[in-house]
Amino acid sequence: MSVRVLIADDEAMIRAGIRAILDNVDGIEVAGEAADGIEAVDLVRRHRPAVVLLDIRMPRQDGLSAAREIRRLVPESGVLVLTTFGEDEYIVQAIAAGAAGFLLKSSDPRELTAGIRAVAAGAAYLSPRVAHRVITDLAGPRLGAGAAARSKVDVLTDREREVLALIGAGLSNAEIGRRLFLVEGTVKAYVSSVLSRLEVRNRVQAAIVAYEAGLV
Repeated sequence: MSVRVLIADDEAMIRAGIRAILDNVDGIEVAGEAADGIEAVDLVRRHRPAVVLLDIRMPRQDGLSAAREIRRLVPESGVLVLTTFGEDEYIVQAIAAGAAGFLLKSSDPRELTAGIRAVAAGAAYLSPRVAHRVITDLAGPRLGAGAAARSKVDVLTDREREVLALIGAGLSNAEIGRRLFLVEGTVKAYVSSVLSRLEVRNRVQAAIVAYEAGLV
């Protein structure tokens, strides 16, 4: 089954370029295009794609607001933020809005397809150029220092810590299941428990805790 993707960007040439890339990738299907955040939310509600590629700066409703609404209305659709803006505040806001991944438009097309597949599989994905900044510059001051992260992890069971470490390594639920010899439904239950116990909103935030706690 193909991964259905919605492209949301206010620049027609960007949408056309992304579509041209994805149209040549086996197993990925473009479900539609949107020129602003309001249109993106409407199309997601109608077509329920597996992944939504969202630009941050769009008219009428920006990508961050659209991401929050999409995650509330259609939680099964993963949000992958795609932008030219690499400043820290946008990365933090995208993660806080519930985005499962963050890519720069200058990323290699292979990163785009890798990000789409990862988010569709239920994993988190950060562009390699973004990941280092998130982990080293943002994780400590904004999500707690190492000691605080280790204190959070202490409440987890041994199995939950194993799952958290694999989330931090970027594995999907299916990959975690194969690694730990668990069925995917059981992995989903563990992931939900880990997010709840750590008091984080998504896998990206959980991955940062894993890095800070030294599990990865």
